[in-house]
Amino acid sequence: MDERHAAARLLTIACDAPSASDASLVASSAPAPTRRGLLAGFAKLATGAALVGGIASPLPALAKAATKHHSGASHGHSAAHGNLMHGDWSNARAATRPLSDNRRVLAFNHLHTGEKLKVTYWADGKYLPTALHDVNSILRDWRTNQTIAMDPKLLDLMFQMQHRLHTNETIQVICGYRCPKTNAMLAANSEGVASHSMHMEGKAIDLDLASKPLARIRQVAVELKQGGVGYYPKSNFVHVDTGRVRQWA
Repeated sequence: MDERHAAARLLTIACDAPSASDASLVASSAPAPTRRGLLAGFAKLATGAALVGGIASPLPALAKAATKHHSGASHGHSAAHGNLMHGDWSNARAATRPLSDNRRVLAFNHLHTGEKLKVTYWADGKYLPTALHDVNSILRDWRTNQTIAMDPKLLDLMFQMQHRLHTNETIQVICGYRCPKTNAMLAANSEGVASHSMHMEGKAIDLDLASKPLARIRQVAVELKQGGVGYYPKSNFVHVDTGRVRQWA
């Protein structure tokens, strides 16, 4: 386990949204794309492939080759990364995976329990009850082992986030469901925990993706506009939920 996830695992509370008056937007520092960059980006989208080191590769491979990934607890990224992700692709409709895909697959690693799960949760036009049960189990309140029916829309949100980030890597779970007792205990010890947390409704998750800058994960979630987004760089996670659209840090 790297430093980034070790820090998240040691976190004793998972914060929720503060009031709207306290919420603050984390500004993007992405540079504006050049005309040449835009033309090149559209050309690559049109052909569906690009040359990386002289070898034809799919677009996700280009993103991986062009991106300077962070390591350890660092969440910064290069200007080249900013141009590629923010300029050429971030607003392209082609970068959003259609929810009409025949299969929707997610993989989880719970940092508190060590449990792992890879599951096809949607196929042939419907959610799969057995798969949803497995998701409910791994995202349970790990302090009490209580479960709830997690919102399938939360799974769809993570599915779309991964595609826009050009990855199908395992989602690192810091917190999924929290039962009322756990939430009350955390709220009594921290002003950062909402008394009516979306975690208690099975509509929120605190997560990380190891290969992606945390700021980029947050930005993608904000762009999708499917619920709340909280940014916690010091604790190494992003909170996403399927409540009203809002953001904070």
